[in-house]
Amino acid sequence: MSGLPHPEADPRLQAILRQARRHFMSEGYAATRMEPIAREAAVSTATLYTYFASKDALFAAVIAGASEDFAREMAKVHAADGDARAQLTHFALAYAGFMGDPFVRSVFRLVMAERPRFRAVAMGFFDKGRSDFGGPLMRCMQTLAERGELKVEKPSWAAGQLMGMIEHPVFFMPLVTGDEVKAIRSPEQIADDAVTTFLARYGVAQG
Repeated sequence: MSGLPHPEADPRLQAILRQARRHFMSEGYAATRMEPIAREAAVSTATLYTYFASKDALFAAVIAGASEDFAREMAKVHAADGDARAQLTHFALAYAGFMGDPFVRSVFRLVMAERPRFRAVAMGFFDKGRSDFGGPLMRCMQTLAERGELKVEKPSWAAGQLMGMIEHPVFFMPLVTGDEVKAIRSPEQIADDAVTTFLARYGVAQG
């Protein structure tokens, strides 16, 4: 949203982005029209176009805004006190909760559907999501390795493996099968199983 005021400082922009997000999520890019967004945001179509010259620009702003929302949520997750299992479980639970959120899946569905048209926007969205969560997790693993609780040569690989064990049941399966299909295991069980498997591979037995 470069060049635009921050939405919190501009109620009209905030309303436009809120309504645009709702339309894009429920109707998809192709079916979304600018006029209903302007009407429901209580601005004229001309005013909408002063903020966004095209539907492409509005879509990119909506995805950028969602990405910022996700980053703020991820930033709330910090390393917990305790041993390797306690700290990794803390991250795993937070990640399971985030990736299991239906709104997160709806944003990913929309981005993936429009990836050919908005490749740079889509790739930026995916890369930011991974780095915002993966970065703190890798730093946690590095600290645990320095303490002698993990044996991790490549923290990026190890973090990706732990995140992947969580992503599959709480994110990718519902993404493919539909939100009405629920995982048999609870998020707590999924996190615990992932951490147990991870520690079997990377944990160091404490004497």
